[in-house]
Amino acid sequence: MALGTISISNVVVVIALVVVVVEVVVVAVVFVVVVVVVVVVVVVVVVVVVVVVVVVVVVVVVVVVVVVVVVVVVVVVHSRMKILPLS
Repeated sequence: MALGTISISNVVVVIALVVVVVEVVVVAVVFVVVVVVVVVVVVVVVVVVVVVVVVVVVVVVVVVVVVVVVVVVVVVVHSRMKILPLS
């Protein structure tokens, strides 16, 4: 009788240890998944911000270049036409 009780007790302890190990593994996997999702979200946000900044810089540069070209063309055409001063 005593041996049977010890044996059942040992089985219960082993099952409890297996349950604890499985719980620890599940928590670790969930933690890793959460960390990976957070890293992916941060990378996506950084990429989107960089793309928006690059687009804004390109638009500003294009606008400045167009304004400079228009001003230069107006000044050159005005000087060639020898008309009244720009004022």
